[in-house]
Amino acid sequence: MNNSRFILSRLWQSIILVFIVTVITFFLINMAPGGPASIMRMDTTQEARDALTVRLGLDKPVPVRYALWLGSAITGDLGESLATGQPVIQRIGERLPYTIELAILTLIVSVLLGGVLGILSAIRRGTWFDHGVNLFTVLGLSVPVFWLGIMLILLFSVELGWLPSSGTGKANATFFQHIRYVIMPVFVLSTTTLPTLVRFTRSSMLEVLSQSFVRTARASGLKESVVVYWHALRNALIPVISIIGVLIPRLLSGAVITEAVFGWPGMGRLVLEAAQGRDYPLVMGVTVVTTGIVVVSNFLVDIAYSWVDPRIRNR
Repeated sequence: MNNSRFILSRLWQSIILVFIVTVITFFLINMAPGGPASIMRMDTTQEARDALTVRLGLDKPVPVRYALWLGSAITGDLGESLATGQPVIQRIGERLPYTIELAILTLIVSVLLGGVLGILSAIRRGTWFDHGVNLFTVLGLSVPVFWLGIMLILLFSVELGWLPSSGTGKANATFFQHIRYVIMPVFVLSTTTLPTLVRFTRSSMLEVLSQSFVRTARASGLKESVVVYWHALRNALIPVISIIGVLIPRLLSGAVITEAVFGWPGMGRLVLEAAQGRDYPLVMGVTVVTTGIVVVSNFLVDIAYSWVDPRIRNR
């Protein structure tokens, strides 16, 4: 019963969150100076500008426009892109798989490598390895993503010629050739999540290793490897699950810059194109889809966390 109540509570909170985000986004983009008509050619007549404003419904009050948009969005109609005339959902569907691929690969690399480095750093606390890992995380959090991407392109693409500088290579490349296009974007995007996972895993592991049940396990004569990897590790990784949901928004925001630097045709570049072209329906569509991804991922993380640690259901 508690589990069902917990799931329903999180589901209701997720729906409210999506609604609040769409309201804020819709009102902010409609309060911005200018509009779609402002990017028309300078020699366009005022009548043509006014006609476009009426056709897009921009002559109506903002609350009315939001109500009309929300009614259509609930049915799955996010409108048409002002730039291409295509349905917004179609344009998003063309770009979304690329961003999902980049995000999943980055998350896998971050979780696996971050977990290993965090655990080893905690076990070898105070050693040169621990200090090296801490230095690595500080550098990862400090170096700007766009600068790191440009430096990697200059080194591995321009100077060494080992990796392609942009694109995906999917049109005429094999799986292994496509991996060459992925390496640098995934590495750069990992710097937005990997350092946090390393530090969080290390702190969690150190906290567990200092608890009484670990000392009891050691006193009972168990091997150190059994104590660390069987007793301590299982408990230390429980809080790490919760941080994964927090990193999803960071991945998506980092993808905007990463995709722009490496010419990756994902949602990040679509956001920039929509903002520069003041494509209101596309901006709203991207916002809804991105918010949905973040909310669903956090919802799944909450469910997984409540399953691993049942005490969370009663909070």
